[in-house]
Amino acid sequence: MVLRRAFPGALLAAVALIAGGCGTGGKASTSADQVNGQKLFTAKCAGCHVLAAAGAQGTVGPSLDDAFAGPKSEHFKLSTIENVVLDQIRVASLPMPANLVKGQDAVDVAGYVAAVAATNAKPPAQQGTDGKSIFSANCASCHTLKAAAATGTVGPNLDQLKPSFPIAQHQVEAGGTIMPAFKGKLTQPQIDAVAKFVADSAGK
Repeated sequence: MVLRRAFPGALLAAVALIAGGCGTGGKASTSADQVNGQKLFTAKCAGCHVLAAAGAQGTVGPSLDDAFAGPKSEHFKLSTIENVVLDQIRVASLPMPANLVKGQDAVDVAGYVAAVAATNAKPPAQQGTDGKSIFSANCASCHTLKAAAATGTVGPNLDQLKPSFPIAQHQVEAGGTIMPAFKGKLTQPQIDAVAKFVADSAGK
């Protein structure tokens, strides 16, 4: 998921509009399940956004910690921030796919982001060396890979690309046009594990 890039002034304007009930899809009418929201954020959004509490370091979309630091310092209600995030999800624009999360799932993601953004919360424990788990946490939101039940469309379809281990390893380390480099973010054993998982699983 890639929330639209928002400068502080534009974001504050969006907060004001949502607070007044003006948005593209209306306010959230149900309570957010933040546990489900965290799980969905990790699977669908973490590859594209920075969110320290989720251990997310994506660079395709804006940093959610930076985006909501201002509104939180101004003591906006969490419900208002939640509805700003929900509005951004509903009005997706490239490279963020439309309808990435819908209905209650969208509410859950918005509630989770609103609660943890710009809080300096510690990230969850780093993944071990299970390639599939590392892929799900860091890559699935951008790539399609059947073996990981990943359907991302921001980056290449890995089932079609079928990269070899050396190519996958280099790509994970160095990144690409919009793909962040994971060298220094993942350990070398983790990079090797996810590259091996992709090479062994792609197209199968």
